[in-house]
Amino acid sequence: MERISEEQEKPKTSRFKWFIYAFLIPILFGITVALLVFTITGNNIFETAKEFSGKVPFIASVFDDTNSRSQEVMEEQLIGLQAEVKDREARISQLESELDSKELEIERAGMEKQRLEEEISELTAIKEENKRAFKDIVKTYESISAKKAAPILTEMKDEEAVKILSNVNSDTLAAIMEKMNPEDAARYTGLLTAAKEAGGSDN
Repeated sequence: MERISEEQEKPKTSRFKWFIYAFLIPILFGITVALLVFTITGNNIFETAKEFSGKVPFIASVFDDTNSRSQEVMEEQLIGLQAEVKDREARISQLESELDSKELEIERAGMEKQRLEEEISELTAIKEENKRAFKDIVKTYESISAKKAAPILTEMKDEEAVKILSNVNSDTLAAIMEKMNPEDAARYTGLLTAAKEAGGSDN
């Protein structure tokens, strides 16, 4: 029995070896030689296969299906990329408009600040000018005689007269009060006292 099984296995093994030596190795060798020849001659084997497939209907349909599928995939990818680019462009436009509005707000705030600073400067200058003018008025009342100053002050509004009287030196104030009639002198004395008390409470 062992001999019979060995004899049956020998033909199977010898057929397989014959297949390898007579068929598979020559085919592989031929493919290798063909690749070498195509490479040396500078021909692209894939382009040649594609041309050859155009002549054979089945192979041509396989190549066409593959090409159409790859083109569909590429078109889908292209559409997706174009949509992404549009989204990015829209986002960039939105950010640019927001930036422009922020810059406009900053510019307006800067202009408003500049206007306020100019207004403050003008008011400060006017205030300083008024201070200088008032000092000149006080000096004028200190330089003229008390006899002339007293009737002018009594004709003024009480607030203006008290303001001048509270800023002249004490000698001028005493001389002017002396030239006023008693009623006016008493009234201005009371107003000056009230003004000094108010000034002291403010401080």
